[in-house]
Amino acid sequence: MHRQNDLMNRINNSYPKLSKGQKLLANYILDHYDKAVFLTASKLGKIVGVSESTVVRFANELGYDGYPKLQRALEELVKTKLTSFQRVKVTSDRIDKKHVLKSVLQSDAEKIKYTLEEIDEDIFNQAVDMILGARKIYILGVRSCASLAGFLGFYFNLMFDNTKLIHTNSVSEMFEQIYRIGPEDVVIGISYPRYSKRTIKAMEFSKNRNAKLIAITDSLLSPLIQFSDCSLIARSDMASFVDSLVAPLSLINALIVALCIKKKDEVLDTLENLEMIWNEYQVYDNDDDYNKKNIDLIE
Repeated sequence: MHRQNDLMNRINNSYPKLSKGQKLLANYILDHYDKAVFLTASKLGKIVGVSESTVVRFANELGYDGYPKLQRALEELVKTKLTSFQRVKVTSDRIDKKHVLKSVLQSDAEKIKYTLEEIDEDIFNQAVDMILGARKIYILGVRSCASLAGFLGFYFNLMFDNTKLIHTNSVSEMFEQIYRIGPEDVVIGISYPRYSKRTIKAMEFSKNRNAKLIAITDSLLSPLIQFSDCSLIARSDMASFVDSLVAPLSLINALIVALCIKKKDEVLDTLENLEMIWNEYQVYDNDDDYNKKNIDLIE
């Protein structure tokens, strides 16, 4: 059974042996998980009519090491269960309506902070080496994640001559673009809640073809993890209508910079050649310092 249903399975399996107060908590979570996810143990207890200690014992009874672990399980459930309509309602309740700008920017900053604290630098370096050794690099991200995939693809095309950004509006189109994939290739799959079935199916197909897979996603419970060889976790907003992709974009920036440093000489040659082309065909407003700035950043 899929891991996203783990909390519901635990509640259903434990329900017969729960105390009366714990059953009240179980019923509330089953019926109102979109609200329960934002409640402290104390507030949840007050709403249901039990003590805070009962809430903590309830979490332990379900097999979680404390109430915060139960909340995390609720977060994972909310990611996949909430519709866009429900997410708008939840966001409206959470945001300070008098200070929307401050609230959103502060929330985005927190996502980067959490990502920095949780990400494994060894796995990040492993992803860099996988990309450097690839025969061909496939970049895959659809719907809201298409912007992340496009950003990554733009800079990879400046650094590599073996990059393929997958453009697709359907599953069939996706398979037409990746059917030649093989063991020497790398697929970078990007997906955030609500997770795209197209991306999941493409990752599964690539795994079956023995390609090397890098997942950029929000959690170890993401459906992409089961197929990936290397998982880069960057937090996104848990339940807002507009996906917060600031942290994954920052992670992608780090990936680009790390690869740029590894391929410094090649990138410098590419920038010099491109600068001549851009100037000749007036791609940008003339800026004599533009190329120097790019070279200084790499050096």
